[in-house]
Amino acid sequence: MRKEILENLNGYETVTGEIAAAQKYGTDYTAEKGVVADYVRRLHPDRLTLRVSRIIDETPSTKTLRLTASNTPLPPFLAGQYVALYLEIDGIRTARPYSISSAPNQTGYYDLTVRRVDNGLVSNHLLDAVAVGDLLESSGPAGQFYHNPIIHGRTMICIAGGSGITPIMSMIREIVDRGLDRHVVLFYGNRSLKDAIFHEELLDIAQGCDRIDYVPVVEQPGDDYSGQCGYITATAIQQRVGDIADKTFFACGPQAMYDFCFPELEKLGVPRRRIRREMYGAPTQIWQHPGWPGSVGPQDRFTVTVAEDGTTFEAEAGQPLLVAMEKAGRPAPSLCRCGECSLCRVKIVSGHVFQPPGVMVRASDRQFGYVHACMSYPIEDLTILW
Repeated sequence: MRKEILENLNGYETVTGEIAAAQKYGTDYTAEKGVVADYVRRLHPDRLTLRVSRIIDETPSTKTLRLTASNTPLPPFLAGQYVALYLEIDGIRTARPYSISSAPNQTGYYDLTVRRVDNGLVSNHLLDAVAVGDLLESSGPAGQFYHNPIIHGRTMICIAGGSGITPIMSMIREIVDRGLDRHVVLFYGNRSLKDAIFHEELLDIAQGCDRIDYVPVVEQPGDDYSGQCGYITATAIQQRVGDIADKTFFACGPQAMYDFCFPELEKLGVPRRRIRREMYGAPTQIWQHPGWPGSVGPQDRFTVTVAEDGTTFEAEAGQPLLVAMEKAGRPAPSLCRCGECSLCRVKIVSGHVFQPPGVMVRASDRQFGYVHACMSYPIEDLTILW
């Protein structure tokens, strides 16, 4: 705004007088300019360069990558949070979030526990191609799946399935290491006992710490298994937990586990506000979800036009739009890949996408046609803007 206009504004002389007094008598912080911003960047960096210092075999399909700092100190994190790994594989630039399974009070490394996914681009690369000494690029720690002692109960009822144990393992390790006043009852479901990640460590922890109660639940038990079998039911939970009042539930696992367990928790009268659910990636068989148009097959392909420059690429109906963007060399920023962080939001100028129930899209985004590309599946030709 021009000075002659400013001078006519009400209170102009008062403000300029205060500025002059501050310049004369106030402290000059010019030499410290940027100090606060530098400190914030250390705590919340956009990118980290991590070195693989050790690879630990956990199960036949799972390994833990122990990552140490390469050029800067590791920023702190809360037990239950994750980092996103940024990789280029076969010419595709992509990202995947992995929960940190090590305890946050241990500041020398991050443990990322990776389980093989059928035809998984990133998991297969990490398990088969990454070696000790390699450098990996990641985000800083992020995520909302953690215990808040101000609002969450002292007793945590944790329900995990498969690799969903990883953030909960970080919580348990912190409780044991720091002697925190929390009680954990962990129900951990797997197809067979050999698939249970950290099983022996959890048995040892439960035996030596009366604040940790470990309940493995196996669908296909062997002849020598005498523990809990089948699924994590309301009956199994109540028999072990008793009164659910003032207890907070933490759940992390595949969508099938949520689909079964959440109705079981409703039978117990657990209000949704006391269930902390970790987002677990995009659905793998989206065409089986209610509301999917029957006329569209998972392998149907559609043309996506980028409104800015008119370029086009193809997208498969059964894969998230974000995957098609990455394959086309037009990736959107991404972090969580489960519809939580909203970094990959794009505007649908024309055409329609399918979004599974429960996707957390802001009301303003819905109003103006924005979607999360990681949780949106093309069901016709699209024009997008981002």
